[in-house]
Amino acid sequence: MAQKILITNFNFSVSREEYEKTTAQLAQSFADVPGCIWKIWLINDETKEAGAVYLFKDEDSLQTFKTSPLVESVLSHPALSNFNFSERDILQDISEITHAPIMGSVAS
Repeated sequence: MAQKILITNFNFSVSREEYEKTTAQLAQSFADVPGCIWKIWLINDETKEAGAVYLFKDEDSLQTFKTSPLVESVLSHPALSNFNFSERDILQDISEITHAPIMGSVAS
């Protein structure tokens, strides 16, 4: 099965320091998500926007994650709002030319 990308964006209403403290406590839970190869955490303190880019081993893993208790806890957090989830396929051959960490180039 083909690997999948998930891109998330949302707003946060706490200080950057508080946001980072909270996310640091959750990082291992995200690292343990079945089928998630990696997650890159994103933040724009000026606009109070955060998000992530995930690489999943396949569509089933991505869909299971989206309906998980971990995602539900994030979606219901009072300091977070305006969620946007966007799924993408990967142009594998071209991405490998530009050194993307996908398929055989990372351990899963």
